[in-house]
Amino acid sequence: MKGQKRKRHGAGFKAKVALEAAKEQRTINELATEFRVHPTQISQWKKHLVENVAGLFSEGPGRSEREEEALRAELYQQIGKLQMELEWLKKKVGAEC
Repeated sequence: MKGQKRKRHGAGFKAKVALEAAKEQRTINELATEFRVHPTQISQWKKHLVENVAGLFSEGPGRSEREEEALRAELYQQIGKLQMELEWLKKKVGAEC
């Protein structure tokens, strides 16, 4: 095992394994053998799934999209304001030279 890099698993794979573990139709050891992942890792993914599943239902659908759009609009407004201030400063400095 020396020199071997850790395998990184994607979110989809983790979700699939954690969901299988949460179903409790097979033991953690059976899942570990099938998915070639350490049983402790599967237990951690399952715990993470169970602890965070309520967050899927706490916010209404699209809420984060609305928040993101509001933030984007605010940032564009700030950019516009800064551009106007920059142009004003350029004119002010240019008039004084």
